[in-house]
Amino acid sequence: MVRRVFLSPLTMLGLFIVVMIVILAIFAPWIAPNDPLQVNLGQKLLPPSSEHLFGTDEVGRDILSRIIFGTRISLKIGFLVVIIAFPIGTILGAIAGYAGGAVDQVIMRITDIFLSFPGIILSMSIAAALGPSIENVLLALAVTWWPWYTRIVRSSVLSIKNSEFVESARALGASPIRILIKEIIPNTIGPASIQASLDLGFVILSAAGLSFIGLGAQPPSPEWGAMLSSSREILRDAWWSATFPGIAILLTVLGFNLLGDGLRDLLDPKNR
Repeated sequence: MVRRVFLSPLTMLGLFIVVMIVILAIFAPWIAPNDPLQVNLGQKLLPPSSEHLFGTDEVGRDILSRIIFGTRISLKIGFLVVIIAFPIGTILGAIAGYAGGAVDQVIMRITDIFLSFPGIILSMSIAAALGPSIENVLLALAVTWWPWYTRIVRSSVLSIKNSEFVESARALGASPIRILIKEIIPNTIGPASIQASLDLGFVILSAAGLSFIGLGAQPPSPEWGAMLSSSREILRDAWWSATFPGIAILLTVLGFNLLGDGLRDLLDPKNR
């Protein structure tokens, strides 16, 4: 099965893109040709050349260097949002599905309240209330992302909570908490993990969108959405100032989506 997935050209393309982005993030100080925050008004709005491969922005900063350092910010937001939202959603979904009754009703009604709002609108509201910063965007996205994992895990728990291995653990005197931790969650975490791998790209895209409208990273931070926002007024005269950050967002989202599709093919029981 693993061999079949890794023979998929699209999966390998996604893996290659993700690996390259991670490498750029880790080794950014050594890979970037210039300081991403260094201002040089004498070299502002220079087109792509051998000296500045992606050109310079409105204050003479090297765009390539800013994009490379921007990978750190984008990956940090993406991974931290999933790391926060995934366990919260998984635990609540497992409890709701296994306990049933009033506990299930309360958890799922709260979940439905969050899901009743468009995710990006709810994130914008929370980020605007907390104030513009990367940390507040991270918190706003985490708050809006956990309900999806809750619903996925709850559905999986409902399908296996009366299975023979669960009944055997219950007959042997295992407590509900032990059954959840040892039997239920390990056997229902697969679909949620697939969703998490797909969500990484969308979280990065959402964070860039919030930064674009001024709710996320603030200048002079080399965040891709903020770079797009600052280049709006000079787009006609300096196409490169928005094109290359946009391509960076596109490739990152594409890479995580392709890799997530490959993981789905690997972990989906229907494909075994």
